[in-house]
Amino acid sequence: MTRNIVISGGGTGIGLAAARAFAADGDRVLLLGRRADVLEEAGVPGALSYAADLSDPGEVRGVARFVADELGTVDVLVNSAGGAGYLEPAAGGDDPLDRVAHQWTVNFRQNTLTAALLTEALKDRLATPGGRVLFLSSIAAYRGSGTGAYAAAKAGLHPYAHDLARELGPRGITVNVVAPGYVEDTEFFGDTMDAARRERLIADTSNGRAGIPGDVAETLRWLASPAAGHVTSQIVQVNGGAERGR
Repeated sequence: MTRNIVISGGGTGIGLAAARAFAADGDRVLLLGRRADVLEEAGVPGALSYAADLSDPGEVRGVARFVADELGTVDVLVNSAGGAGYLEPAAGGDDPLDRVAHQWTVNFRQNTLTAALLTEALKDRLATPGGRVLFLSSIAAYRGSGTGAYAAAKAGLHPYAHDLARELGPRGITVNVVAPGYVEDTEFFGDTMDAARRERLIADTSNGRAGIPGDVAETLRWLASPAAGHVTSQIVQVNGGAERGR
């Protein structure tokens, strides 16, 4: 049976890899993201796209209306939108507290608020039973991110997912989090990655390689499948052993 899959951050990186995996299964995919041109160029067979800033409640309402008109029911919601706040424009001025406030606000808005607003807007449309809600966290939620802001924003998804799993469980809907480690071929690091840093991140793993978007996409695909119907309120790490599960 064809399912309806909604993926935020679906134009690049892990979100795009997940979209391609679901489309290959014959599912109907809706790609969400801020940049219309990136979504249009994604090249996912049969995919719909809708450009919106998912940290803006008004724009999320537009997404909800589009989903109602075009899809009706959502079988799988993948919250992959997010990013490192340092890739956004810097705070104006030299005041250190202004910079801290800006950094924490940007990270929360990008990584936590986008997921919460989209999920709350669409949760009444989730297939009952059988719906799936998936969040993308990070290894940083366990070990920090250098500044704290990104790690804290990602870690904030964990209790939200646990609460949501209890809320939606009686409807036969599962809620899980996937926490990747270092993943190459994404926009996350921008131009901040150098050879020495890459080697350090790979050296942290047990299998001696960087992750790729497909590693995470296949985990999402499994969690969205009937085979994972009794898996809920879990945080699944995909990091080559760089951080032990707990």
